[in-house]
Amino acid sequence: ISLLLLFISAEPLLGWPAQRGILTITIAHITFCTAFVIVVVQPRLADMDRSLEEASRDLGAGPATTFCLVTLPIIAPALFSAWLLAFILSFDDLVIASFTSGPGATTLPMLIFSKIKIAVSPDVNALATLIILSVGIALTLVMLGLRRGRK
Repeated sequence: ISLLLLFISAEPLLGWPAQRGILTITIAHITFCTAFVIVVVQPRLADMDRSLEEASRDLGAGPATTFCLVTLPIIAPALFSAWLLAFILSFDDLVIASFTSGPGATTLPMLIFSKIKIAVSPDVNALATLIILSVGIALTLVMLGLRRGRK
């Protein structure tokens, strides 16, 4: 509700956003998910050995090279986990999308919710089947990758 009030009060004062839509939904979801990303990534950064970055800098690497070749590979699992958590939370959050969307903008969860108010249609069943199938394929690929990594 606070983001809705912010967008409504900012429009006459700043002239932005001109109307609520995909931009306001995106801003709201980024605001919502940032806290979860920080909670996942911060412990990984705190546990990281800073001497690896110092050694990279001592050997002549610049800040960008040190980040890409040393820091990023170390925190990559935490970044992937944070991205996955943020995606799932954002995909599941119907309330934020409903409050911050305008009349012309809709998200997939809003569409699904509007279709199941009356009765579950074959479209929703097909979409649910595709979502379950894609998650199953992704889990199978991850399990195969982990199994190959152990060998």
